[in-house]
Amino acid sequence: MRLPLATLEIFTAIARHGSLRAAADALDIKPSTVSHQLKALEDQLGTALFIRTTRSISLTEAGRALIRGAGPAFEQLSEAVESARSTGHAARGTLKLAMPEFAYHLFVAPRLESFCAAYPEIELELSLTDALSDILGEELHAGFRLGGRIAQDMVAVRVTPPLKLAVVASPGYLEIHGSPSQPRDLLDHNCIRYRFQSAGRIAPWEFQGKDGAYSVDVQGNLITNTLPSSVDLAKKGLGLAYTFRDYLTDEIAAGTLTPLLEKHLGTTSGIFLYFPREYRTMMPLKLFREHLTGT
Repeated sequence: MRLPLATLEIFTAIARHGSLRAAADALDIKPSTVSHQLKALEDQLGTALFIRTTRSISLTEAGRALIRGAGPAFEQLSEAVESARSTGHAARGTLKLAMPEFAYHLFVAPRLESFCAAYPEIELELSLTDALSDILGEELHAGFRLGGRIAQDMVAVRVTPPLKLAVVASPGYLEIHGSPSQPRDLLDHNCIRYRFQSAGRIAPWEFQGKDGAYSVDVQGNLITNTLPSSVDLAKKGLGLAYTFRDYLTDEIAAGTLTPLLEKHLGTTSGIFLYFPREYRTMMPLKLFREHLTGT
């Protein structure tokens, strides 16, 4: 038997409000509709649910049995509907985000303290990974990626300008091995390479020349799959790293890393926040986006 949800809702309203007319008023339908639907439910069940007199209406034994189960169930359904209606429309709830570690350190982390202070009822869950997250499959709300790696069916909001690239090494490494003066000189150095977690390929080291962009097939005895580890290995003097200059502001200022080949380096697309179109009005995401971008 298919559950007669519409007629069960009417039955529950009659039992709660004590009359067919009161149930009709509560549901904003005609009293004749209430009477018709109640008869249809009783016919389907093969039993009377109410004892009706000229002055009152009361539940039968079958009616009391049905209300014991249907009443709490409809309360739960009502709560579920209200929860669905309110979810994402208030400054509270959970916001699940995926981001590369470098994006977290470079752009998100400096803004988290003020966001959490402004919206203490929003729970942030951060998935830090350099892999290309499937935010729908992983039940996430949004993610951060470089602009060229975002699917066309996602909304993309720029959160940084194009990022300047950098090749860096520690002063100790340069003292022993010298500094490259041209990108091709990197072939004589130990270069710490980066392997994309999703694609599995080694990231190219790209440079700008008079004829446009080109890459150098660098080599070395160290490969990582996160930028923070590449930077850490470079700081230890184990080789040269290729990453984003803004990510290294503190290390360069402190002198623990030295930028190289600066006139030969260009920019990459910058970081974007991306999310499904259906989440454009989700309040926690909207507030987070506005807090990051100031718009």
